[in-house]
Amino acid sequence: MAAEPPDSMGQRMQACATCHGKEGRATNSGYFPRIAGKPAGYLYNQLINFRDGRRQNATMAYLLDHMSDQYLMEIAKHFASLDLPYPPAQTTKAPAATLARGEQLVRHGDASLGVPACASCHGAAMTGVAPAMPGLLGLPHDYLLGQLGAWRTGMRRASLPDCMGEITRRLSPQDVVAVATWLSSQPVKRGLPVGSLPAQPTMECGSGFR
Repeated sequence: MAAEPPDSMGQRMQACATCHGKEGRATNSGYFPRIAGKPAGYLYNQLINFRDGRRQNATMAYLLDHMSDQYLMEIAKHFASLDLPYPPAQTTKAPAATLARGEQLVRHGDASLGVPACASCHGAAMTGVAPAMPGLLGLPHDYLLGQLGAWRTGMRRASLPDCMGEITRRLSPQDVVAVATWLSSQPVKRGLPVGSLPAQPTMECGSGFR
């Protein structure tokens, strides 16, 4: 008789691999994010949001429907603990002007639009900030576009003040493309979040909590 598989979180989370890839590393489909190594607080908040309907995804809602807050935190901590290699950057040979605009917005923002740098909340290395601010590197271009678009149209929302919604509405569609293009073109040597930001973010934001 075949031995029963071990009852571990890694074994229980095999169902997640269908969309998020082996060990949560993502696949090359372009529409699902890497979840391995993301801050536990961020992953937990998103699981709660999917379960309770604040984020819309029928498959996620179905999978999480009867899970307790405690078990969702166990799932979040499991994936957050995975320090795994990243694949090469997905986006290559993008137009230089697009990359330059994307890097400007990510690293410095645009004062004329009232848009702070992405790095001011997500960290200078763009790998996230514990306990609940996600990294933005190592994500597929199409996924980044989809999420920025969802913030922009209100399909994705955060606890007030919803700074991501406000920021994305100040950006042009071309700027959104530039940000997604630059982020998805950057290699990731080590993607774990940092422990804190060197200074207070320049914009009050509830996104790190929900």
